[in-house]
Order: sequence, then structure tokens, then C-alpha cells
Amino acid sequence: MKKALICGISGQDGAYLAKLLLNKGYQVYGGSRDAQIASFHNLVRLNIRKEIELVSVSINDFRSVLQTLLKVRPDEIYNLAGQSSVGLSFEQPVETLESISVGTLNILEAIRFSNLPIKFYNAGSSECFGDTGSLVADENTPFRPRSPYGVAKAAAFWQVANYREAYQLDACTGILFNHESPLRPERFVTQKIVASACRIAKGSKEILVLGNIDIARDWGWAPEYVEAMWLMLQHQRADDYIIATGKTHKLSDFIRIVFETVGLSWQEHVRIDHSFFRPTDIAEGHANPAKALNKLGWIANYSMADVASSMVEHRMTEETDRRMY
Repeated sequence: MKKALICGISGQDGAYLAKLLLNKGYQVYGGSRDAQIASFHNLVRLNIRKEIELVSVSINDFRSVLQTLLKVRPDEIYNLAGQSSVGLSFEQPVETLESISVGTLNILEAIRFSNLPIKFYNAGSSECFGDTGSLVADENTPFRPRSPYGVAKAAAFWQVANYREAYQLDACTGILFNHESPLRPERFVTQKIVASACRIAKGSKEILVLGNIDIARDWGWAPEYVEAMWLMLQHQRADDYIIATGKTHKLSDFIRIVFETVGLSWQEHVRIDHSFFRPTDIAEGHANPAKALNKLGWIANYSMADVASSMVEHRMTEETDRRMY
């Protein structure tokens, strides 16, 4: 039985990845700063909480990481930990850099120091590219990050590449473009939109206040993207991959589909507030995921419209179930 350690198991991707690995017969360990008091709400929602071996590990502390590796001795490590909000990174740049960049470095160094044959996956981000305009980004596109989050993810990417080349570690980074699911917290704009639309559809008189809705992103479905993470570690040669749908849409299109799914016109319920605009917001992002298809056989099946409508349907179903019980 293979053993996998997921750092950041409590988040959206961590929970879906844990479920995927359990279905593949893995023994799954979930890392958290304090596993004794964390709620692991997403694991409970996926009904897998009792199947996970939880361990307390602080990736900002090298000794904590090394002790965990020597105790668990995993075959694979998935690093999904760290501050995950682009918007929050402008308010907490130091915490963002430390949790992402220093955390990644500690895991890499612990793998090297332990000399264990561990395969390592690092969660990268399209935010590394910055604003590429209409240019379609691939794995060779230069990084020009425009947020503290993007800077931290870019640093972590190069750390992984350096350890792979200098120390021959089996380490790779998945450069994931935006991916959503019902497990997204409401601090993410997609879930904020879905939650508001569902409440309005049930009679709420609220107005949804948003920032720049003309930004354009490549939105995918998180449960599909975690499969790409796993596939990267099964490949005979460690490498970096862009994971995306290859289709870009404006946020206003996402809003429209969400409100149409609940039978409403979005223009009647949304207000734009310019104070919500970010100082260096990326206007649009375009991705070329061809390498993932050619090398890993991975392709996104969910379109942005599928993602938006599925998030609404899941939320409406969950709220109905809660009322019944």
C-alpha cells in the first residue's frame, strides 16, 4: 500500500485529492498545524474524515517537517499548504511568502536530508505569469507576478526546479489555473457569487457587491485538477505542467450563468464597487495545457459553464438536505 502525505489537506484541493488517493488504495496522511483542534470540515463533507491519518506538522518549521517525514515515510508528498488567497496576500505579504516559499523549501530540504525515495508535488499557480494580455501561457512563458501570492508561488516553483536539477529529487510543480468547486470558501469570488445568487433566489433582498467583473480567467473543476496532480507523480520523469481548460471567460460570464441557473437576471442584483478593485489585478489569463495532454493524457472535461452550474446545484441541494434534517 502506497503512503501519501498531503500538506494542506483541509483545503479544497487537499480534500478532493485525499478522496482520489483513498479510492486508489493509498494510505493517506493529512498534515495540519494542529491536527488535534482543526475541524477538517471539507473531509467531513466528503465523508472521508475517519479514513485519514492526521498528523500535526508546521511546514514553516524544518525540524517539524523532517520529523514528520521520518515518522510517516511517505512514498509521495503533495504540498498544497500555505496562504491561498490572492486578495489576502496584499494584506499579509510576509505570511504569504513564508507559508508558501519557506514552507516549500523546508519540505524539499527535508526530503533531501532524509534521503528517502519520495516523490514530491508542489502546487504552483497561474498567478506566477502575471498579466500576459492575450498571450497564451505555456510552461516556457516567463514569470512576471503582480501579487505577493504570485511572487511566493514563483519562488517556490524555482526552488522545486533547482532541487530537481541540483539534487536529482523527483519533484514537480503543477501550474494550476483557476479551479473551483462546492468546497470553495466564500472569500473566493466564485463562491461568493454562488452563495448570494442562491440566497436571492430563495427570497433575500441583498445586493451582490463586486469589484472588477471584466477580468477574464480560465476556470476549471477542482476534482479533475487533483487527478492531474496524481498523474504527475506517476510519470517516469519529473516535470512541470500547466493544468487548465484552455478556455478563458470573463467573470461577468460566470455571474450570468450562475444567476441564470437559479432563474434570475444578474444585472438586477449586482452592484460594482470600485473600492474592491485590486491595485495590480490581472486583466486576463490564457493557458495552453497541451503538454499535460501529450505527456500525462490529462484533459479537462468540465467547462466554465459546467463549473458554475454545478456549484449552484450542489449548494441548493446541500441547503435542501440541511432543512430536511
